[in-house]
Amino acid sequence: MPKIYSGSDLYNKGIVDPVTFEIREAYVQLYGFLSKNLDLKVGRQRIAWGTADMVNPTDNLNPYDMEDVLDFSRHRGSDALNLEYYFNSDFSVQGIYIPIFQSANLPIGIFADALAPNPELPPPYTLEKFNDNIDMPKYTFGESSTYGLKFRGFAGGIDFSLSYVWGRDGFPTPGYTTITQGENTGGLNIDVNSIFFRQSIFGADMATSIGGIGFWAEAAAFLPQDEVVMTTDLTAVIPGLTMDSVVLKKEVFVKFVVGGDYNFANGMYLNFQYLHGFVGERGCGSLNDYFFTQYQMKFFEDRLKLSPISGAFIVSDWSDIPNNYAVIFAPELSYMATDNLEIILSTPLFFGKGDSMFAKLTDYNMFMFRLKYSF
Repeated sequence: MPKIYSGSDLYNKGIVDPVTFEIREAYVQLYGFLSKNLDLKVGRQRIAWGTADMVNPTDNLNPYDMEDVLDFSRHRGSDALNLEYYFNSDFSVQGIYIPIFQSANLPIGIFADALAPNPELPPPYTLEKFNDNIDMPKYTFGESSTYGLKFRGFAGGIDFSLSYVWGRDGFPTPGYTTITQGENTGGLNIDVNSIFFRQSIFGADMATSIGGIGFWAEAAAFLPQDEVVMTTDLTAVIPGLTMDSVVLKKEVFVKFVVGGDYNFANGMYLNFQYLHGFVGERGCGSLNDYFFTQYQMKFFEDRLKLSPISGAFIVSDWSDIPNNYAVIFAPELSYMATDNLEIILSTPLFFGKGDSMFAKLTDYNMFMFRLKYSF
């Protein structure tokens, strides 16, 4: 079992998943289990839900893998029981049971600072010590388990599905904060206990093709089980003072994405998506807007691919865009050296202003080299 005690532990995949080498999938699948229309899959598996490209609001069963924050579709596998019953070739229903809760693992370095910066204090106070503790759910059926149900079908040229997940948010939320005097004048110590709250997720998605253009849409409605309240204990600084503040109301907030793509006759490819609500964003009024686009050129029977236009434009406040925006420009070149080996070069560049995650990466431009071998 993972032994997680502090927020810093979430930045170490070896603690979040204490396995010496990583197995994304290893399962046994039985076709015609108890009935000719019922399939059973048991073991570690990647259960991918959603029809959008890389960003999927309904994909909430497997924990997010944020080690590479620019790989939006990256998840870890989960040990699960997966049953799917086929009514016919067009309609089926899927049931998922995951006994052990898994949190997301967070990135390291500058990406960690963007996702979870240390709190800032108004003068004359200074932060002396900061401890981020984690209250993990008990490893019991009621506290740790995740359940999922999905109905999928095909009708009128449209693939669609309706889904439901009863589980926990994979990102920690502050639950109890204690502030005490530090050793220096004006210095304060902050101890935060974070929790993983329960929630219901109602999802729907569809995909179709019209005139050779692919279209998709996906939406998920999130409803916390209870109002998430952070209690701040200031009694060590101001005797008798304890404050409660609502971190997340018990109300529905919706994340959604719509998009499309087209393959041109000359081998060029164009993809565009609009997303409302990114990974880790929660609550009405706290969801940012993302516009993703990619234009890809293919050569030498698709062995060489160049994406001169690839990235995203992000708005966190439409009333003041010049001070609340971010731009990711990430041109990419990939080459299939063999049928199994792909070499990828990219240069992610960041621009922006404001407090959004990607705006904080301004001036942290990168050159990335990746080698992918499939076997």
